[in-house]
Amino acid sequence: MEVPTKIAWALLALLHVTPAAIVFAPGLVKRLYGVPPGGEIGILLAHRGALFLAVCITAVYAFVDPDVRRLASLILLVSVVGFLVLYMRAGKPAGELRKIASADLAGLLPLGWVTLNAWR
Repeated sequence: MEVPTKIAWALLALLHVTPAAIVFAPGLVKRLYGVPPGGEIGILLAHRGALFLAVCITAVYAFVDPDVRRLASLILLVSVVGFLVLYMRAGKPAGELRKIASADLAGLLPLGWVTLNAWR
């Protein structure tokens, strides 16, 4: 069970790499979200990138250390499921947010796997 679990944690880390990359490449704000990198929204999205960097690091840490997997699964659940709930409450808007929702939907399978395994 350890190999599939590690693969799932790696997939979850990869899911969060692109939004986390904004920390290192602020120009991605425009490409990913269609928003200029400067200004208030750009700054908020850059901060979002920093938070996703923390989520990504958490997934990598869980890949390496089984002792943190329970907490890591909760953190990733808040991130992935939280966005999906907000997206649905907003009426499932089209555009860039739909792409993010699709990625998070794809992440539910590995997230379910790691969560079940962490809490057994």
